[in-house]
Amino acid sequence: MGTINAVINITNLGLLSALIFTFAKIYRNSRANFTLGLIFFCGLLMINSIISVYSYITMSMLFSDQLVPYLLAISIAEMAGFIIFLKITLE
Repeated sequence: MGTINAVINITNLGLLSALIFTFAKIYRNSRANFTLGLIFFCGLLMINSIISVYSYITMSMLFSDQLVPYLLAISIAEMAGFIIFLKITLE
């Protein structure tokens, strides 16, 4: 299940990259400080996802089997949030 968590977090990295790219395009056109804040926020979320992927790959043997389903639920909830955020941004 740790591998599934890593795959979901890699997907989250892709979604966050798409968000950053979209916000960068918006910033180029509008120069609004709000979009800079969104880019910074997405960057911090990317750092979180990178650390999560790294921890799942290198420290999966340290995670209790009882903990992994909760981590998977958190990753899935994050992915759903990023998908909704990207959908709203693209509209």
